[in-house]
Amino acid sequence: MTQLDSSGKDLSFSLVRGDPWFRLQRAIGLIPSTGLGIVRRCVVLALITWLPIAIWAVLWRRAVPGEVAEPLLQHFGVHVRCLLAIPLLVGAELVGDLLPQRLVPFFVTSGLVPEESRSQFVQILRAAERLRDAWPAWASMLGITLLVVVLGYHDSAHLHELVWASTDSAGRPSLGFGGLWFLFVFRPVFVFLLLVWVWRLVVCGVLLWQISRLDLQLVPTHPDRVGGLGFLEDIPLIFSPVVFAMSAVIASRWAHEVLYHGVDVNSFKSPLAVFVVTMLVLYLAPLASFTGRLRRLKQRSLLDYGALVGEHGRLVRRRWIAGEEITEVPLLQAVELGPVIDTVSMYEVVAGVRTTPIGKRSLLAIGLPALLPMIPLWAIQIPIKEMLLTLLKALS
Repeated sequence: MTQLDSSGKDLSFSLVRGDPWFRLQRAIGLIPSTGLGIVRRCVVLALITWLPIAIWAVLWRRAVPGEVAEPLLQHFGVHVRCLLAIPLLVGAELVGDLLPQRLVPFFVTSGLVPEESRSQFVQILRAAERLRDAWPAWASMLGITLLVVVLGYHDSAHLHELVWASTDSAGRPSLGFGGLWFLFVFRPVFVFLLLVWVWRLVVCGVLLWQISRLDLQLVPTHPDRVGGLGFLEDIPLIFSPVVFAMSAVIASRWAHEVLYHGVDVNSFKSPLAVFVVTMLVLYLAPLASFTGRLRRLKQRSLLDYGALVGEHGRLVRRRWIAGEEITEVPLLQAVELGPVIDTVSMYEVVAGVRTTPIGKRSLLAIGLPALLPMIPLWAIQIPIKEMLLTLLKALS
C-alpha cells in the first residue's frame, strides 16, 4: 500500500475545492492559499451586487417611499438576493467542502466498500472530480447566464423589480445606472451561483449512483435500518443553505405582492406546496440511488434470516416441547443468536429495513429551510402563534 493510500488522502473528495470557479477565485485573490475565504467572498459579492444599486437609488431619490411610487426599499427581492441569498450560496461551499470529506471516506473505513474494491472506489471519486471540473459544463453555465442577461435586457420594460430604476429620457422610458447594474452585474452573479449549485447537485447524484453500483457489504441487521447507510442522511445538509436561499428569494417576492399589491397570502399555498415538493424530490434524489440495492437486500435477507430463525425455532421445539435428546447442535449453542426472543428481535430488525436511506433527518434538512423563510410571509396576515403550531404539527 502506498503512503497516499495509507494516509487516506486517496479517499478525499470535495464538491467545491479545485473546480474552475474555485481556481478562478483563488487566482484573483478572493480565496486565500489556505481555507475558503468564505467571509471575504460574502462581503465582496454582497457589496459588488448591492452597494452600487443602493447608492444610485439614494442619489436619484428612488430609495425610500414618498419619492417614487415603488422605491427600491419596497422591492425586498433585490435586498434578499444581494444580502442574504448570495452570501448563503457562497457560505454553503464550506459545507460542500467539509461534509463530503467526512462522509465519503466512511464507505471504506466502515467496511461498506471492502478492501478489494477500494481501487474501484477511488476511481469513482477521481471520475467524479473530472465531472465536477468538466469545462463543457462550466461553459454551459456561462452560456445560460449570458442568455439570462440578454433576455432580461430585452424584457426589462416588463420586469416589475425594475420599476424603481425607470427614468424618462427625452420623453422615453429607460433604465438608469441602477437598473443596468441590476441587469448586467447583480442578476448574472446570482444566476451563475445558483447554476453552480445545480451542477454540484448533479455531480453528487452521479457520484452516489456510481457508488451504489459497487458490491457494498450491507448489513441487514444494522440498527440504522438501512444496512449501514444511515450516515447518508447527512448528505442533504450540503444543500440546506441553497434551499434556504431560494426559499428566501421567493418569500421576499411574494411579500412585496402581499404588502403593496393586495395579493392574498393564501393564494400562494399551491405554489409553496409545489416548491417544497420540488425541493424534496431534487435534493433527496441522490439518496434514492441506493433504493434498488436496499430492496434486494431486504428481500434476500428476509428469506435467509427467516430460514435461520425457523431452524432455530424448530430445534428449540424439539428439545423443550417434544422432549427429544438433541446434543452438539451448534445453532442452539451459538452465543451470537442467543435465546429465542433474540432471534425474533433479529428477524424484526431485518423486516424493518427501509428501502431507501431517506429518513426524518434528511427530510428536515431540505423541508425545514424550504419552509422557514415563508413564516414571515404568512405572518403578514396570519397570527404567528397559530402558524407555528400548524407547522410543528406538520413536522411532528
